[in-house]
Amino acid sequence: MLPKSAIGLFSFLMLFIMAGYFLINPSYEKSIEAKYYFETGDYKEAYSLAQEAFSMDVYNRMAATIMAQSKTSLRYVKYNEQAKKYMEQIDEIAFHENISQADKAKIRLICEIMIGSYTKLAPSIITDKDLVQKTADYYHKFEKLLEKVNRH
Repeated sequence: MLPKSAIGLFSFLMLFIMAGYFLINPSYEKSIEAKYYFETGDYKEAYSLAQEAFSMDVYNRMAATIMAQSKTSLRYVKYNEQAKKYMEQIDEIAFHENISQADKAKIRLICEIMIGSYTKLAPSIITDKDLVQKTADYYHKFEKLLEKVNRH
Protein backbone atom coordinates (compact mmCIF):
# COMPACT_ATOMS: atom_id res chain seq x y z
CA MET A 1 0.00 0.00 0.00
CA LEU A 2 1.26 3.46 -0.94
CA PRO A 3 1.73 6.07 1.76
CA LYS A 4 -0.77 8.96 1.78
CA SER A 5 1.93 11.47 0.93
CA ALA A 6 2.72 9.58 -2.31
CA ILE A 7 -0.95 9.63 -3.33
CA GLY A 8 -1.16 13.35 -2.52
CA LEU A 9 2.01 14.08 -4.47
CA PHE A 10 0.75 12.05 -7.44
CA SER A 11 -2.59 13.93 -7.37
CA PHE A 12 -0.82 17.29 -7.21
CA LEU A 13 1.43 16.31 -10.09
CA MET A 14 -1.56 15.27 -12.22
CA LEU A 15 -3.33 18.57 -11.51
CA PHE A 16 -0.15 20.46 -12.40
CA ILE A 17 0.14 18.58 -15.70
CA MET A 18 -3.53 19.20 -16.57
CA ALA A 19 -3.24 22.91 -15.71
CA GLY A 20 -0.11 23.14 -17.85
CA TYR A 21 -1.92 21.45 -20.73
CA PHE A 22 -4.78 23.93 -20.53
CA LEU A 23 -2.45 26.92 -20.38
CA ILE A 24 -0.12 25.75 -23.17
CA ASN A 25 -2.68 24.29 -25.59
CA PRO A 26 -3.70 27.12 -27.99
CA SER A 27 -7.24 25.82 -28.30
CA TYR A 28 -7.84 25.91 -24.55
CA GLU A 29 -6.02 29.23 -24.27
CA LYS A 30 -8.57 30.69 -26.74
CA SER A 31 -11.38 28.99 -24.81
CA ILE A 32 -10.31 30.64 -21.58
CA GLU A 33 -10.18 33.99 -23.35
CA ALA A 34 -13.62 33.33 -24.85
CA LYS A 35 -14.96 32.50 -21.39
CA TYR A 36 -13.67 35.85 -20.13
CA TYR A 37 -15.48 37.73 -22.90
CA PHE A 38 -18.65 35.73 -22.32
CA GLU A 39 -18.60 36.57 -18.62
CA THR A 40 -18.12 40.28 -19.38
CA GLY A 41 -21.07 40.29 -21.79
CA ASP A 42 -19.14 40.63 -25.06
CA TYR A 43 -20.92 37.72 -26.72
CA LYS A 44 -19.73 38.47 -30.26
CA GLU A 45 -16.08 38.31 -29.23
CA ALA A 46 -16.74 35.24 -27.07
CA TYR A 47 -18.43 33.47 -29.97
CA SER A 48 -15.62 34.38 -32.37
CA LEU A 49 -12.87 33.15 -30.01
CA ALA A 50 -14.76 29.99 -29.09
CA GLN A 51 -15.30 29.24 -32.76
CA GLU A 52 -11.56 29.69 -33.36
CA ALA A 53 -10.72 27.40 -30.44
CA PHE A 54 -13.20 24.79 -31.64
CA SER A 55 -11.76 24.83 -35.14
CA MET A 56 -8.32 24.10 -33.63
CA ASP A 57 -9.65 21.18 -31.58
CA VAL A 58 -13.12 19.77 -32.23
CA TYR A 59 -12.91 17.83 -28.94
CA ASN A 60 -12.61 21.06 -26.93
CA ARG A 61 -15.88 20.90 -24.98
CA MET A 62 -15.22 24.22 -23.32
CA ALA A 63 -15.09 25.94 -26.71
CA ALA A 64 -18.22 24.15 -27.90
CA THR A 65 -20.12 25.15 -24.77
CA ILE A 66 -19.04 28.79 -24.90
CA MET A 67 -19.87 28.92 -28.60
CA ALA A 68 -23.38 27.58 -27.98
CA GLN A 69 -23.99 29.84 -24.98
CA SER A 70 -22.71 32.91 -26.82
CA LYS A 71 -24.99 32.13 -29.75
CA THR A 72 -27.96 31.91 -27.38
CA SER A 73 -27.04 35.18 -25.69
CA LEU A 74 -26.57 36.89 -29.06
CA ARG A 75 -30.15 35.94 -29.97
CA TYR A 76 -31.33 37.75 -26.84
CA VAL A 77 -29.17 40.78 -27.61
CA LYS A 78 -30.52 40.89 -31.18
CA TYR A 79 -34.11 40.63 -29.91
CA ASN A 80 -33.55 43.53 -27.50
CA GLU A 81 -31.95 45.70 -30.17
CA GLN A 82 -34.81 45.01 -32.56
CA ALA A 83 -37.38 45.59 -29.80
CA LYS A 84 -35.82 48.95 -28.95
CA LYS A 85 -35.92 49.98 -32.61
CA TYR A 86 -39.56 48.93 -32.97
CA MET A 87 -40.56 50.68 -29.73
CA GLU A 88 -39.07 53.91 -31.08
CA GLN A 89 -41.16 53.51 -34.26
CA ILE A 90 -44.29 52.85 -32.22
CA ASP A 91 -43.59 55.88 -30.00
CA GLU A 92 -43.27 57.99 -33.14
CA ILE A 93 -46.67 56.75 -34.35
CA ALA A 94 -48.23 57.36 -30.92
CA PHE A 95 -47.35 61.06 -31.10
CA HIS A 96 -49.74 61.54 -34.02
CA GLU A 97 -53.01 63.17 -33.06
CA ASN A 98 -55.00 60.52 -34.90
CA ILE A 99 -53.67 57.03 -35.41
CA SER A 100 -54.75 55.68 -38.79
CA GLN A 101 -55.85 52.15 -39.49
CA ALA A 102 -52.63 51.63 -41.44
CA ASP A 103 -50.60 52.69 -38.39
CA LYS A 104 -52.61 50.36 -36.17
CA ALA A 105 -51.96 47.54 -38.62
CA LYS A 106 -48.25 48.37 -38.56
CA ILE A 107 -48.19 48.28 -34.75
CA ARG A 108 -50.14 45.01 -34.76
CA LEU A 109 -47.68 43.46 -37.22
CA ILE A 110 -44.66 44.63 -35.22
CA CYS A 111 -46.13 43.19 -32.02
CA GLU A 112 -46.93 39.87 -33.65
CA ILE A 113 -43.40 39.63 -35.07
CA MET A 114 -41.81 40.35 -31.70
CA ILE A 115 -44.12 38.01 -29.78
CA GLY A 116 -43.40 35.25 -32.29
CA SER A 117 -39.67 35.89 -32.08
CA TYR A 118 -39.76 35.73 -28.30
CA THR A 119 -41.37 32.30 -28.26
CA LYS A 120 -38.42 30.95 -30.26
CA LEU A 121 -35.91 32.06 -27.62
CA ALA A 122 -34.80 29.50 -25.06
CA PRO A 123 -32.42 30.55 -22.29
CA SER A 124 -30.00 28.16 -20.70
CA ILE A 125 -29.01 28.00 -17.07
CA ILE A 126 -26.04 30.29 -17.61
CA THR A 127 -27.72 32.89 -19.85
CA ASP A 128 -27.39 36.29 -18.17
CA LYS A 129 -30.50 36.75 -15.99
CA ASP A 130 -30.61 40.52 -16.63
CA LEU A 131 -30.52 39.92 -20.38
CA VAL A 132 -33.35 37.39 -20.12
CA GLN A 133 -35.37 39.75 -17.90
CA LYS A 134 -34.92 42.71 -20.25
CA THR A 135 -36.12 40.53 -23.13
CA ALA A 136 -39.14 39.38 -21.11
CA ASP A 137 -39.98 43.01 -20.29
CA TYR A 138 -40.02 43.91 -23.98
CA TYR A 139 -42.14 40.85 -24.71
CA HIS A 140 -44.75 41.89 -22.12
CA LYS A 141 -44.83 45.42 -23.55
CA PHE A 142 -45.54 44.02 -27.01
CA GLU A 143 -48.28 41.80 -25.59
CA LYS A 144 -49.95 44.78 -23.92
CA LEU A 145 -49.64 46.89 -27.06
CA LEU A 146 -51.17 44.16 -29.20
CA GLU A 147 -54.04 43.83 -26.76
CA LYS A 148 -54.68 47.61 -26.90
CA VAL A 149 -54.50 47.76 -30.68
CA ASN A 150 -56.85 44.80 -31.05
CA ARG A 151 -59.40 46.42 -28.69
CA HIS A 152 -59.63 49.65 -30.68
